[in-house]
Amino acid sequence: MDDSQPQTTETATPERQASASDARLGVVFGVGAYAMWGCFPLFFSLFDGVPAFEVLIQRILWSCAFLIVVVTLMRRWAALRRSFRSPRELVRGLGWSLGCALLIALNWGLYIYAVETHHVLQASLGYFMTPLVNVALGMLVLRERLGRWQMLAIGLALGAVLLQLVMLGKLPWISLVLAMTFGTYGLLRKRVSLDALSGLLVETSLLLPLSLAALAWLTWHGQSHFGETSKTTALMIVSGVVTTLPLLAFAGAARRLTLSTVGFLMYLNPTLQFLLALWVFDETISWPQLFTFVLIWIGLGFYSVETWRQHRKLGA
Repeated sequence: MDDSQPQTTETATPERQASASDARLGVVFGVGAYAMWGCFPLFFSLFDGVPAFEVLIQRILWSCAFLIVVVTLMRRWAALRRSFRSPRELVRGLGWSLGCALLIALNWGLYIYAVETHHVLQASLGYFMTPLVNVALGMLVLRERLGRWQMLAIGLALGAVLLQLVMLGKLPWISLVLAMTFGTYGLLRKRVSLDALSGLLVETSLLLPLSLAALAWLTWHGQSHFGETSKTTALMIVSGVVTTLPLLAFAGAARRLTLSTVGFLMYLNPTLQFLLALWVFDETISWPQLFTFVLIWIGLGFYSVETWRQHRKLGA
């Protein structure tokens, strides 16, 4: 007698079906988040003639405003207050958050500059390098022990940077700064007990006075583009929504998926940027640059293998 039917019925319990459905929804959220981040060059290229610095301060301002609305609608204020329940935790948390705020402002500003100056390939390389920078920072700062594949991945990343230095006579500084700022941002964020959404609200709030002061200075000297045209003004306002939506999608994915799955989906972002740089922005890639990408991709392959093995051991 064939007993496969009872086994099939047993595995298709409502709990397992709900879990599978939740995982599928998590993948949709994850792909949506990284696809939106990957398409950021398309959005920021629309700010034609607006300096990267002004786009940055407008992005901070409207992101803060939109995050306030989102946190209010999601009723997250109580959780945010609990994270800073004592004066000591408040000072410590705001100190780390200020460091995060300065790093994310530098990262955002440089990214906008990269799109504005047609260096999307360098931006793509920077975000491909970010996981390897995270591993290196974990080793140097947190004294984490690395596996042999992770060490090899870091070695390949260093080799890729040196290759560009030797063959092109210059460092891919945009890639390096983007990777270092975002990697260090992730390191500092571990010190703050806030989710990504609430954390970004605190960070943009800390940057808000500087942004308002810069906006007032630009307006006083007649250099502000806000209100100049309806298109530019709308783009500046929408930049807050564009910044927040991927975070919401990412939060939905992180709750439903394992870290290894989220880490795999992460490569969608720089891959889309790489393709947009070549196919939409008509950037050219030299052989040394292409070889640099190949080395980074091989390094990411080793990194992914090691990460998968570690999560498998932990039962993740």
